[in-house]
Amino acid sequence: MNNRLPLGLIVAAALACTAPGAHAAKPFDETLSLLGISFQVTSANAAQGNSVEVQPAGLEIDNTKLVWPVTGTVVRAEVADLNVDGSPEVYVYVREPGADERMSLVAYSANNKKSMSMIFLPPLSEVPNADQGYCGHDDMAIVESVFAYRFPLCDKDGERTGKMRQLQYKLTPGEAGWTLTLDQMVEY
Repeated sequence: MNNRLPLGLIVAAALACTAPGAHAAKPFDETLSLLGISFQVTSANAAQGNSVEVQPAGLEIDNTKLVWPVTGTVVRAEVADLNVDGSPEVYVYVREPGADERMSLVAYSANNKKSMSMIFLPPLSEVPNADQGYCGHDDMAIVESVFAYRFPLCDKDGERTGKMRQLQYKLTPGEAGWTLTLDQMVEY
């Protein structure tokens, strides 16, 4: 397996645009394209009742707009083909309200360029030892063909320790869609 520890530095640069203060509550509207498929990602970024809307184009069977309710504001979106199957995915990053600046993910995969299905990111609590020391201030990004999720570690009093934990995921088929499956967990 390829040692991905240096990703910490790459991730820091890739995530700079989701740093605290980088998310205004203005509407989000961006169109991303890859491999002949495009995704228009929009959100009103409303204080309450907000949602993420993803309008695909170029799919062979179903180009229906997908709407997912969220708590928070969309700060960024990316398109990738993590599983290298020739069908892209779209990843939408949502900054939740609150001083701890937690993030959530709304993501979809184009299935054989025909239709879309949800990508599931398991909660940190379902990954052994992943949430130990977690105190928010997360960042997420696609980096070198992996989904990277990183955050600072805090002690039992909620004070930052100066260390970071980074979880690196691969995209795998799930029961009713796709799952981001933990590949590696590093601390630095």
